[in-house]
Amino acid sequence: MNPIIVFLLEEPSAKEMLNGLLPRLIPSHIATQCIAFQGKQDLERNIVRKMRGWKAPNTLFVVMRDQDSGDCQVIKKNLQGLCFQGNRPDALVRIACKELESWYLADLQAVEKGLGIDGLARNQNKAKFRNPDHLGSPSKELSALTNGEYQKIGGSRRIGPHLNPENQRSNSFTVFVSGLKALVDRFDQ
Repeated sequence: MNPIIVFLLEEPSAKEMLNGLLPRLIPSHIATQCIAFQGKQDLERNIVRKMRGWKAPNTLFVVMRDQDSGDCQVIKKNLQGLCFQGNRPDALVRIACKELESWYLADLQAVEKGLGIDGLARNQNKAKFRNPDHLGSPSKELSALTNGEYQKIGGSRRIGPHLNPENQRSNSFTVFVSGLKALVDRFDQ
């Protein structure tokens, strides 16, 4: 059976973004499945059950959620504990600091292309967009920058295919991409 990577996600917007990004990160011989939940509490309530119930062999899991206002290390430790309870201690846990939208703000060229708004990329050198993981509310910043054009699900669907996996302005995005590459390498050994 072909290997599979299952993504357990906080929200549908993450699934939409990954649908556009993953084909450029994961070789075609590795299947992917994205399961979106309705918020972080729903995700956390269901991790153990989903992992224990997953019977397909040759499967690795990725759990991804936003940091929001929480402590990143506490959130990650809690999620790793849930993965351990789900008999998947090898699951990759990644946190988007502060929100998924910080990944988009780190790649304004992708936002410009995806949303069809000329001139956004020229804002990339402004201080707040050089390291958007530190912004208090990246989703509000993105909405303001795009004059309300960005909407979570539709915007993620449109931006995801244009995100540059090599972009390093968001450390949490860089860590996500490198972790995913390491998972792929585990299948290819």
